[in-house]
Amino acid sequence: MDADAYPQEVLADEEPKYLRRQKPLEIKRRKFGKKAWKTYLRVTFWSVIALAAVATSYALGHYMLASPEMALIHSDQVQVAGNQYVPRSRVLEMFTADRNRSVLRIPLDERRRQLETIPWVEQATVRRALPNRIEVEVVERTPIAFLREGSNLALVDVHGVILDRPLKANFHFPVITGIAADMPIEDRELRMQMFAGFTQQVEAARAGAMEQVSEVDLTEAKDLRATISGLQVVNTSAGASSNDAWGNADAPIVVHFGDSDFQGKYLTVRNDIGQWRAAAGRVESVDLRFNGEAVVNPDRTILALKNDPPLITVAPKAAAPHPVAPTQPAVHPAAPAKSATPRKAATPSKAAAPAKATKVVKATKSAPAKTAAAKTASAKTNSAQHNASKSSARHVSSQQQQ
Repeated sequence: MDADAYPQEVLADEEPKYLRRQKPLEIKRRKFGKKAWKTYLRVTFWSVIALAAVATSYALGHYMLASPEMALIHSDQVQVAGNQYVPRSRVLEMFTADRNRSVLRIPLDERRRQLETIPWVEQATVRRALPNRIEVEVVERTPIAFLREGSNLALVDVHGVILDRPLKANFHFPVITGIAADMPIEDRELRMQMFAGFTQQVEAARAGAMEQVSEVDLTEAKDLRATISGLQVVNTSAGASSNDAWGNADAPIVVHFGDSDFQGKYLTVRNDIGQWRAAAGRVESVDLRFNGEAVVNPDRTILALKNDPPLITVAPKAAAPHPVAPTQPAVHPAAPAKSATPRKAATPSKAAAPAKATKVVKATKSAPAKTAAAKTASAKTNSAQHNASKSSARHVSSQQQQ
């Protein structure tokens, strides 16, 4: 309705009544509306799900960790594979503390380290097989020799680990000496690595050669001493065959191989054993640690029944075994049978006596020294022949004068 249609007086009187400010009214709203109910329902739903998950997890964890169905109760629940010389009972001893315990609570790494402390076990693997089994797989060590410590005989592998000899086992190895249990494992491993190289190279030189090696001494880290028997003469000669007739062919020989070139030194022993026996008689030991040289019988403790020092004969490899032997028939060429005394004829036999040490030089670098020694020996022989000729001539002239 338009305000101009009413008189101004009426509007003036009524203005305070209708145009004054009114007090605002407070409107009360509902606390639980439709949107609020949806929020509350959502929170309640997820809370119930969380509680159900917690309860389920607790029940499952209790079942996995404390249920008898998951526990290690019987010994047949531990399966062992790869053990040939390690007793099964020795493996089960490592799981004694885990009896009636859930397989999920067994510390696998700790059990693996405990299994590897067994001397025969080189490597071990431990696995769980749900619901209640343990699988153990072991890799055993491989022995390569017998180890003699006093009167006890054990086994030893390439890393120097000493192994107990199984009751039911058949091994065919050489005997190792010079290694003890109180020796540091690094020193034992160094010596056994040298022995492994010796075995490999000797077998490469001749198949089955280790069958003739009965004992190996590893006392010195730079000298492998092997006792070899059954060496047959390759290049036969009159002296060698005569020595073999007295049973020297099968006599054991101690060979000093040093720490390298085992194959070449073994071939040297096989090829030159006949020459050494012809020169020295019974060969008890040979030292091959010197490059290009072989010293025969250096380890003999009883040299001879006489008190004279040992005779060392130096001879080239291509020369005859007895450098003085060719001069035997020329000692007294013109004297009668009575003047040829047996002492002078027996002089070369001293060099071939069993109690003498002989040094055979194979290298050709020291040829001038050998030539000088040979010249000196020949000069002494010529002087002896000259003196013998003079004595024989005087004897003949005295007979003519009579």
